[in-house]
Amino acid sequence: MRYVTRIALALSLVAFELSPSAADDVLVQARQQLDNGDPQAAYSLLVPLSSTRAGDSEFDFLLGSAALDLGKYTEAVLALERVLAVEPNNAIARTQIARAYFYLKETETAKREFANVRKQEMPPEVSASIDRFMDAIQRIEDTQKTTINGYVLFGFGYDSNVNSATASSSVAIPAFGGQIFNLTATSQSQSDGFFAFGGGLGLSGPITNRLSIFGNIAYVNKTNFHEDDFNTYAYDANLGVSYKVERDVFTLGAQYNSFYLDNTQLYPDAYRNAAGGVLQWQHDLNAGNQISAYVQYAQLRFPSMSPMDVNRSVAGVGYARAFLPNGPLVYFGGYGGKEQELDVQDAQWGSDLYGARLGAQQFIGEKISVFMNANAEFRKYHAEDPDFLETRKDKLYTAALGLIFVPKKAVQIIPEISYTKNQSNIPIYQFDRWVGQVMFRQDM
Repeated sequence: MRYVTRIALALSLVAFELSPSAADDVLVQARQQLDNGDPQAAYSLLVPLSSTRAGDSEFDFLLGSAALDLGKYTEAVLALERVLAVEPNNAIARTQIARAYFYLKETETAKREFANVRKQEMPPEVSASIDRFMDAIQRIEDTQKTTINGYVLFGFGYDSNVNSATASSSVAIPAFGGQIFNLTATSQSQSDGFFAFGGGLGLSGPITNRLSIFGNIAYVNKTNFHEDDFNTYAYDANLGVSYKVERDVFTLGAQYNSFYLDNTQLYPDAYRNAAGGVLQWQHDLNAGNQISAYVQYAQLRFPSMSPMDVNRSVAGVGYARAFLPNGPLVYFGGYGGKEQELDVQDAQWGSDLYGARLGAQQFIGEKISVFMNANAEFRKYHAEDPDFLETRKDKLYTAALGLIFVPKKAVQIIPEISYTKNQSNIPIYQFDRWVGQVMFRQDM
């Protein structure tokens, strides 16, 4: 649904000019409220006059547009149908009613209306937005049949701290009376350029009208130019089912991930394996608002460092808002949980955690969107570190800013810069990291 919401952002509300005879104060005010992004104010002005003004095409258009942006889709259809009864060639009204049918999940009718609009001359930005709606309808239709999709990606960049290590060259160890120990080069932050590549394959298909099955596998590799010990690669796989009821989607999935570091002497097997599952609920409040909640469980296993093994349990909630008609998509959420150690003697590796994340995406023109995201996570570990003689506490902050450029369908170029900072009361876990990269993705 997030993809569909982004499409709604791109379709600007293009209102026709009011004729002098119809441009009374109420319609002028309602038009101004819509232009200012306040459909509720426009709707409140217009709806009391419905019994006397219905049939006036300018009034019906403004009422239908306000109702559409408020998620009152059936009411929007009724008002816009009155416009089209009088003005069957009104392309903007037909575009609006196609949107309303889309959100009512009457995709065949929406597709037909969008196709009718395409036959008329439209501004380029509206034509591009209609194309995105048609793509979304195609995606919805794909969920009603078995589909296989894939992608490949590659890119390059620079990483200021490939091993996420401290910048300090020495550290005092309280367990040894505060004696100063020099850190090896591999225990200090190392910078390097890198190239990356990967790909994935996904399958989805219906079981019934409401129940569908999905599965995905993916691989990504990050290879440093010089610091070979810190090359990384990972495999991901998931398999699950989703169940749709009106505006609600329930998803149950199994997940697996293997993460590797290329230092085969220290980590002859995977550095970490994670296996578990997730249960998620999403609810569309209206065209511009969505809420969600989830619970997740995973067993994290470190084959070469088994004392670090934990079981992770996390629950979270989220909210997404599309500022219609052409504002950004903004989302934020919070979560909390714990990573429970398997043995009380290894309690220094278990932790309680909570955090928050936010992000936004905004279309700039037809082919470019800008995005940002940020996350803050706080951890308190369950026992004292035996070397530093205190209980570890971390504050992890991450942020990213980038562009998505779509030069042609199914091709994306994504330049991005990200920053990570971990603050800890134990010095060897403190670090800063900048990553700049450009990725190229081809969907198939």
